[in-house]
Amino acid sequence: MTYDLVVVGGGIVGLATAMELLGRWPPLRLLLLEKEPQLASHQTSHNSGVLHSGIYYRPGSLKARTCVAGAKLMVEFCRAHGIPHELCGKVIVATDEAELPRLRSLLERGIANGVAGLSMLGPEGLRELEPHARGIAALHVPGAGLVNYRAVAEAMAELVRRRGGQIHTGARVTRLARQPGAWRIETTAGEMAAPHLIHCAGLQADRLTVMAGGPRDVRIIPFRGEYFELIPSRRGLVRNMIYPVPDPALPFLGVHFTRAIDGSIHAGPNAVLALKREGYRKQDISAADLGSLLTHPGFWRMTRRFWRTGMAELHRSLSKPAFVRSLQRLVPEVRAEDLVPAPGGVRAQAVNLEGALVDDFDLLAGQDAIHVRNVPSPAATASIRIGQMIADLAGSAFALAPPALAELPSATHAQ
Repeated sequence: MTYDLVVVGGGIVGLATAMELLGRWPPLRLLLLEKEPQLASHQTSHNSGVLHSGIYYRPGSLKARTCVAGAKLMVEFCRAHGIPHELCGKVIVATDEAELPRLRSLLERGIANGVAGLSMLGPEGLRELEPHARGIAALHVPGAGLVNYRAVAEAMAELVRRRGGQIHTGARVTRLARQPGAWRIETTAGEMAAPHLIHCAGLQADRLTVMAGGPRDVRIIPFRGEYFELIPSRRGLVRNMIYPVPDPALPFLGVHFTRAIDGSIHAGPNAVLALKREGYRKQDISAADLGSLLTHPGFWRMTRRFWRTGMAELHRSLSKPAFVRSLQRLVPEVRAEDLVPAPGGVRAQAVNLEGALVDDFDLLAGQDAIHVRNVPSPAATASIRIGQMIADLAGSAFALAPPALAELPSATHAQ
């Protein structure tokens, strides 16, 4: 089986990339490979369903640039395909004086990133939006919203097929071999070849990079995010979304309240080290994944730097009262009996050899290959824009013929 280009990874970023490539180059013989029986089985369908605004990210970074533009594209896509979504807004709440400088810094970042409609609120203004929240100040972000990302992924997959692409699920890549003029790709569903390769492998991104002969300088460290859900009779405690002021040293946003598109209210996530890359339960352990952690110098350097934070997260994971106390800083009326366990997720976070958590998206062009090595949150929000950037990179790195403008459809509309 021979193709012009193979995309590995059937999450929302891989699907957005395939969709964009086929939109620009309709004759392209493209194959998308997904190791699971279903598309979007991991980070795409195990997140909070938030449409991020772009307020948190360093101005000029890929996260900032793709999130703001990507959120607009995502709303257009959802409208075009009838996918449930809502721009409900959120508040980021400061609960003590020490958090006020960081809250003002977030306002400045949001303005620099082009996030519209931001406003600072006092306690009374916060109560008007979220009557049960408590804080000394808050930042209102009206452009934040809710999306069903699994439905988005399904619509993208339909577009990929409609544009002539093929999708093979249950096809885990076991070996990549570079031959003259082509990649030989061995999978559990057979062998195929293509001159060009793009992998958007999420939790397996570092392994695919190394398999393709790329650098070994980053390692995916999995962090499990655990959630509770408010029982139906207590959903009135939260109208939309209530966030704390995050720690600027970490890429995590802290435990918060999020209303899902179905009306349920989720509380979390924490960020605890997972002992299996696709381990959504505390008891999930993989010897291979654990070995990958323990043999990476960056993991030990990260641990020495953040061990106190890690222990606090572990305590919150093992102690429901500790989890509840974190939530009560934002909504004091929440009680332990109001919360029931909800499904969690695992974040693929790249860590470099120095132990630093890679703060930005990482797209690396190699020999006839593009390695998408780090695309954690807000990748779902930004996925369409990320797909466009990868397509730009593929056009130059693979010397693809310039697409005819008359044949260039909008990525957000069905053909």
